[in-house]
Amino acid sequence: MFRKIIKGGHRKPSKSESNDASMYGYGPPAGPNRSSGSVTTTNVIVNHSSRAGPVQPGPISVGAAGAVAVLAPPGTVEPLALFRDVPVSDRHSLFIRKLQICCFQFDFSDTLKSVREKEIKRQSLMDLVEFIQSGSGKITESCQEEMIRMVSVNIFRCLPPASHENTGQEGGEPDEDEPYLDPSWPHLQLVYELLLRYVVSSDTDTKVAKRYIDHSFVLKLLDLFDSEDPREREYLKMILHRIYGKFMVHRPFIRKAINNIFYRFIYETERHSGIAELLEILGSIINGFALPMKEEHKLFLVRALIPLHKPKPITIYHQQLSYCITQFVEKDFKLADTVIRGLLKYWPVTNCQKEVLFLGELEEVLEATQSAEFQRCMVPLFRQIARCLTSFHFQVAERALFLWNNEHIVSLIGQNRHVILPIIFEALEKNIQSHWNQAVHGLTVNVKKMFMEMDVELFEECQREHAEKEAKARERQEQRELTWKKLADVAEQKREDEM
Repeated sequence: MFRKIIKGGHRKPSKSESNDASMYGYGPPAGPNRSSGSVTTTNVIVNHSSRAGPVQPGPISVGAAGAVAVLAPPGTVEPLALFRDVPVSDRHSLFIRKLQICCFQFDFSDTLKSVREKEIKRQSLMDLVEFIQSGSGKITESCQEEMIRMVSVNIFRCLPPASHENTGQEGGEPDEDEPYLDPSWPHLQLVYELLLRYVVSSDTDTKVAKRYIDHSFVLKLLDLFDSEDPREREYLKMILHRIYGKFMVHRPFIRKAINNIFYRFIYETERHSGIAELLEILGSIINGFALPMKEEHKLFLVRALIPLHKPKPITIYHQQLSYCITQFVEKDFKLADTVIRGLLKYWPVTNCQKEVLFLGELEEVLEATQSAEFQRCMVPLFRQIARCLTSFHFQVAERALFLWNNEHIVSLIGQNRHVILPIIFEALEKNIQSHWNQAVHGLTVNVKKMFMEMDVELFEECQREHAEKEAKARERQEQRELTWKKLADVAEQKREDEM
């Protein structure tokens, strides 16, 4: 409850807050002398983000970007006719007037304030969405410009502070409470739906639309992925994915911008709400990479995706990250060695929950690994697996032993058993002799039988070497104890002589 109350307080600035209005490519703010088609846009709000919380109705509000927002006093917003009820010739002017109404900002934290105006805006948004979806009329360029301006006014805003910013908690872990839900979502959802329908519409000409859905617009969309409202992130994911698919010219820029978000998350903040959604988009993008894979994409794997295993909140986005990593290996099996060594580099030391995740991802990667790549990394890999086998956390040991349930992995191990068995034999023996968990003990016995059936001579040789090693260890231990006993006797004799 406390966390929900503080959401209505101060708001955190957008990452792109320092950008001025000229970055949007929309030209100067609308004013009394600016017109779109045959309708003047005197009352259209042209600021691209409301940065100080809900805007109260008043004469003029100046945004941080320097754009002027002209707001209507209460009671001046009147309902407009539906598109289907007016002649085709009047729809252009009606479209602009509805956009003007939808630019008005309201305080959604107070449900009793401006109820009539909010409902008129909602009805206008619904009619705009229906009009775009029906494709009943081609939207002129001026209408497209004003529509993107309206979308910008509504969605590009200051996000509420994250819970950790007010409570001092560690960020990144999944919230135990219900996720934060934006009170303005009933209107925001319609704005997002309008943008989505516009982007996917077959009537939308990308040559015209890219003037308004430009790089600055895309950057602002990416900033919004830090929203704590999961419904907003879901819409952003769909819209950005569609923009990537439709606007070829934006593709390199979008990949680079997502890279930068990952770098900041990995090396600076370790706090971001939308990493999972961004990785979902990238999963589809990676799936469409052409072969042979570009060097740029391989660098993205090494510099961004693999280091994403480092941050503490990996549990939130690991499923999506694992999918992206596996896609790379399936696309180009030669990357398996790079990926496995990357996993070993960031392997957790004390976090058993992360170890279980890593072992699951490792199995998926090994599933797509060929023999040559496996041989390059098998020595460090099975040294780490041997450590996991003897983990006192039974889930880690159990998950490591489950690798032998995979036929492809067993086949790779069988081909290289002369290298692998000597590495893990001691861990298997240790589990059988002293592991506290019965399930781990039983799985270890099964793995040991599997090796015995693969190669009896090799197994007996490893058993003999292990026995010799243990005998030498016992001998060294006895020698140490004997030495300590002699030292104690000498010390005791010396003390007696002094007395």
